[in-house]
Amino acid sequence: VQLQAYGGGLVQAGGSLRLSCAASGRTFSSYIIGWFRQAPGKEREFVANIRWSHGNTYYADSVKGRFTISRDNAKNTVYLQMNNLIPEDTAVYYCATRSIDFGSSSRYYRTGEYAYWGQGTQVTVSS
Repeated sequence: VQLQAYGGGLVQAGGSLRLSCAASGRTFSSYIIGWFRQAPGKEREFVANIRWSHGNTYYADSVKGRFTISRDNAKNTVYLQMNNLIPEDTAVYYCATRSIDFGSSSRYYRTGEYAYWGQGTQVTVSS
């Protein structure tokens, strides 16, 4: 499994960015893909995830209403549309994936639950 995250950059507060996570190496129909971020001096934290097959999504409270996660099955790519960015969103953003345990209703928001990680992409929001 390989994940490649890209799309980061420098943006002013109130602006928007769209991150992409290209997945390869297997069929992801039974997988969940998540976005996490890590700011300097802080632990990596959950941002959002999406179940590949059903498209069900889950968001951290800090980004709810501003960020939208989606997927393109044909391109094996997951997107994170980030609107109304604030300086506190500044971080390295990572995408990660794991298989969904059969019958599990877990929301999979813990970093330790994910087996595969992509490289990060830097997002910097200036005030």
